[in-house]
Amino acid sequence: MIHLSIHKKLNTAPNGLQLKINATIEKGELITLYGVSGSGKTSLLRIISGLAEADSGKVTCNGNTWYDSTNGINTPPQQRGVGFVFQDYALFPNMTALENLHFALRKKQDPAIIEELLQTMELEQFRNHKPHQLSGGQQQRLALARALVQQPKILLLDEPLSAIDVEMRRKLQNYILQVHKKYNLTTLLVSHDIGEICKLSDRVLVLKNGRIEQSGRPFDIFSSHSLSGKFQFTGELIEISKESVVYILTVLIGNNLVKVIADEKEAKELTIGDKVMVASKAFNPVVKKIN
Repeated sequence: MIHLSIHKKLNTAPNGLQLKINATIEKGELITLYGVSGSGKTSLLRIISGLAEADSGKVTCNGNTWYDSTNGINTPPQQRGVGFVFQDYALFPNMTALENLHFALRKKQDPAIIEELLQTMELEQFRNHKPHQLSGGQQQRLALARALVQQPKILLLDEPLSAIDVEMRRKLQNYILQVHKKYNLTTLLVSHDIGEICKLSDRVLVLKNGRIEQSGRPFDIFSSHSLSGKFQFTGELIEISKESVVYILTVLIGNNLVKVIADEKEAKELTIGDKVMVASKAFNPVVKKIN
């Protein structure tokens, strides 16, 4: 269990955003931090990992105090047992995949975990490749493997899939779920992709102006202001076409394409790439944009 009760002024944010967080994350949860850019998501991950220090407050994990401003406690990052995957992966460009993993080993740690991770991430045949010789998806898997070398109990993911194409993104989401369960992790993910959040997360913390505005299950959070009906799905709008007096909306939901009829008013409120919810209302499918 992680408990956070912290305050930090973010001088790099517009108008010096005040990050004030009071939250508890249960052991084994996969939590997504969601909110607009600049709301404090990455800063919160960095405070948990020890890469940044709060101005005041307390951070505890499984009964151990990592940070306590009152008592002058601030456990170094390397002693917190946290794995961190950065948005840019932060791989060593002059090292092979195998060398990147060996570099992450603790002193006297059994290196057997490296072969296990290479197999889990399907990277065995790329062990001697350097990062520039790997695809974006392979680099992401390598970064994820490196974060797990020391077998942490906490995994922090800062938008690790944001620069990857849709097909690879789906595959890598499966890798994240796989390692989360296999290694009994407590995972915090930063993501703006609602479909991804719904697929991966047990709970969502919605940050706004440095504070937690909402907390709950993904479908409760993203459908609380939406339509009621016998079904609800979230997806991405990938095509709008006009046929006679109606519009046909094509929505990507998981691996499936769903076509929904809409009138002109509904269609003109939408653009390609919008995250939408498809729901039933009075027996007719309705598409609503998710903000």
